[in-house]
Amino acid sequence: MFTGLIEALGTVQQVEVEGPGRRVVVSAPSLNSELAVGDSVAVNGACLTVVERNGDNVHFQAGPETLLRTNLGELKPGDAVNLERPLAVTDRLDGHFVQGHVDGLGRVAERIRQGDWELVWFSCSPELTALMVSKGSVAVDGISLTIVEVAADRFSVALIPHTLSHTTLGHKRPGHSVNIETDLLAKYVHKYLAQQSSEVSKISEV
Repeated sequence: MFTGLIEALGTVQQVEVEGPGRRVVVSAPSLNSELAVGDSVAVNGACLTVVERNGDNVHFQAGPETLLRTNLGELKPGDAVNLERPLAVTDRLDGHFVQGHVDGLGRVAERIRQGDWELVWFSCSPELTALMVSKGSVAVDGISLTIVEVAADRFSVALIPHTLSHTTLGHKRPGHSVNIETDLLAKYVHKYLAQQSSEVSKISEV
């Protein structure tokens, strides 16, 4: 479980093809010394396991399902990635509950400068926006953000200067992909209501 508060920006050093998967080697000197083999880390919002560590470099493996649902398969040496370690039981809960289970991909659609802030629109599938509400929470590339507005196939967030300078969203331009994880509670409520609606429809048909 994560909070969506990014601890460090890592730099991809190497990407290797391993059968249907990928091995991604990331350097983040401010964080890597605290990681050990077997630890979980959210990389651009996707929960991965540390499989090797040497010096400032940490190795992760991403399987076919992860590559299908996330932008990790697009990574190349030199790219920046958001990193966050799991939430400890005794930690304060800032951000919101983030599982590190990416629901799907979105893309930066528009960036609107508002002084030191930016209003950013992301395009995504209607299946994802169905789980979003204005003032609700969403994780974009692992970053806990508050939704400003939701449309049929897009949503917007307001980024403060800190987020722009300390995460990948400060560098991504229109067309770039992002990992999206919708709010955990929204998923369960949506499924429950869908099941209730289905049961009502069956009763009506009897």
